[in-house]
Amino acid sequence: MLGSRPRLRRPILLGLVYGAFLTLVGITAGAQGSMVSSHFMAVSLQSIVGSDAATVRGLVDGGLTTRDLSPPGPSQARVEALEQRLGTLVVRDGILRAEIRRVDGTIVAASAPGLSGERPALGPEFASAAGGSADAAIVDAAISGAGPGDLGSPSVLREVLPVMAPDGTVLAVVGIWRDAVPILTRLDDVRRDIVTVTMTAAAAAAILLFLVFRSAQGRISRQAAELVESASRDPLTGLRNHGTLVGLLAERIEEARVAGSTVHVAIVDIDNFRLLNDHHGHDAGDFALHVVTEVLRQEAPSGVVLGRYGPDEFLLILSPSAEDDDALESLIERVRASLVEWGMQFADTEQLPLTISAGIGAYPLDGASVTVLLATVAATLQLAKSSGGDTVRVAQRQPDAPAAGISSFDVLQALVFSVDTKDRYTKRHSEDVARYAVFLARRLGLDDEMCASIRTAGLLHDVGKIGVPDVILRKPGRLTAEEYEIVKNHVALGDMIVRDLPDADQIRAAVRNHHEQWDGSGYLDRLAGEEIPFIARLLAVGDAFSAMTTTRPYRKGVGVREALRRLEDASGTQLDERLVAVFIDGIENATDAPMPGDGRPLTLWTPRAVA
Repeated sequence: MLGSRPRLRRPILLGLVYGAFLTLVGITAGAQGSMVSSHFMAVSLQSIVGSDAATVRGLVDGGLTTRDLSPPGPSQARVEALEQRLGTLVVRDGILRAEIRRVDGTIVAASAPGLSGERPALGPEFASAAGGSADAAIVDAAISGAGPGDLGSPSVLREVLPVMAPDGTVLAVVGIWRDAVPILTRLDDVRRDIVTVTMTAAAAAAILLFLVFRSAQGRISRQAAELVESASRDPLTGLRNHGTLVGLLAERIEEARVAGSTVHVAIVDIDNFRLLNDHHGHDAGDFALHVVTEVLRQEAPSGVVLGRYGPDEFLLILSPSAEDDDALESLIERVRASLVEWGMQFADTEQLPLTISAGIGAYPLDGASVTVLLATVAATLQLAKSSGGDTVRVAQRQPDAPAAGISSFDVLQALVFSVDTKDRYTKRHSEDVARYAVFLARRLGLDDEMCASIRTAGLLHDVGKIGVPDVILRKPGRLTAEEYEIVKNHVALGDMIVRDLPDADQIRAAVRNHHEQWDGSGYLDRLAGEEIPFIARLLAVGDAFSAMTTTRPYRKGVGVREALRRLEDASGTQLDERLVAVFIDGIENATDAPMPGDGRPLTLWTPRAVA
């Protein structure tokens, strides 16, 4: 809401880094476990196969003959002898089955009696062994390629080892089937231990990084809050600055409008401040500002909003209860009494008094809008100062009545001048936008009354920038996301400022919606196409042309030809294509086409003659 502290986005970068770290640790732990498991499996299998190869070598050297491996095969007695020797292997090291086969796959002898002469289906692993290459793999027992009979385990380590003659000829193939369950169990234990160690270390690192990240994020958040706070503060006094005060007052009035309550406002001015600066220098003026600031802080209760409204002016806002009618007046009288104790003395002067004057008013009694209320209170302050100063005056107005001699449009013209004082680019830009918009309106054949509304809307479309902090409005570089959010609020504040003017519906529509875009990507309400009021679409063309051709703190303006090209590029997306076409045609062909820098200042009214 306008006037409230800008909402700071929670820093998410450190959170993303922290989350990415945890994800990376999890992936690393899983990958490390998988890699070590694979390595452990390979090493284990290599060790087992090497041991079993030595056993097979001993078996062959211990009496296996070529006659045993040639048709018609060994005698029954010889088969029984071989089976007995193979049976000795089964009782150790988890071997479930051992078989000797000829290269055609026929079983010569096996640790399980009665398989001699069987010829089970051959798999690719047997063909590989028959070609001279050993093979080892953990497989399901049902597809392990062993001879008939139950192996006694669901998973087995199948080893197929070739028996080779000295000349390299494969004479036979020895198959060994081991129980793979203990191997897989050890593998799971290793994997679990690796993951446990890795995750324990990761948890310790995560806790440490969490503490580091939380501290860093806290510092970033504090720095961001301090930056936003500094943008809303006057650097000399530390009080809220002009733009922040206007925004806060608009917020308080909006709350009071809904609740039917009252908002009390006072403008306090240091008497003879300009003379003090002129005769004794700015240090003397700064001293006076610091003294009044300190006294106001001491006397103001917690419910009072206090800020520096002008060079020597302070604004106080109190809301909202009926019993507070005299609270601000009593507060200022206490401040005046406290200032009696203060004095200023310079080398060539006697002790000088430090006094203040004040004007006090209330919403809705003395004005139903921000501008009328402030104008009334300012006029009341002038009456207090014109009577000699050191005076407090309370406005005596009827609802919606402006200060004496001030019309509603006079008030708005004064606001344009206030923006000019705050930022001359904004006023010069507003005058250019009014010229371009009226030119486009004439090209479209709009009547004089509409053209007058468009001219006024052009002059006032950025009046809400009075609430944008100077440090943002004049920043010589790209705005941050938070700063851009603050700038975007100027259309809502401008809408609040002009909302209570008589017959101001068109102007209000232009002020609030001139940053809406044809494709719906603008702000604040993200209107699109014909949903955007016509006057706002028309004003947006002049606004864009002026923005491109005017030099700003963060970039130089471009030439007319380049600006027209960019306008054409923006038509149909940012801007109304039909209005852009009419504007470009007029700038290129009309003899009275307005050009950057050739306009005279426009005004909202003709000054009244003074009798």
